[in-house]
Amino acid sequence: MMKQFALRLAVKVAMGMLLAGGALASAGCATVRPEQRAILADPTMQFDAKSVDQAALEHTLENREGSTGGGSVRGGGCGCN
Repeated sequence: MMKQFALRLAVKVAMGMLLAGGALASAGCATVRPEQRAILADPTMQFDAKSVDQAALEHTLENREGSTGGGSVRGGGCGCN
């Protein structure tokens, strides 16, 4: 009885390791052609790039609060810039 349990457990562990190895092998790196690198290097493709929406939101907030310089944007608090 214990031998059957141990055998089943060993089979499950082996199958899990095989599945994990297959997942790691299929998640390999991709080769990027030189003409594709310019597209992938575009600032909009970067996660930390400042989006247009974020810049507009910061501009509105600075005008409403009457404070500038914290976001490195110049202008007054009148909303005219």
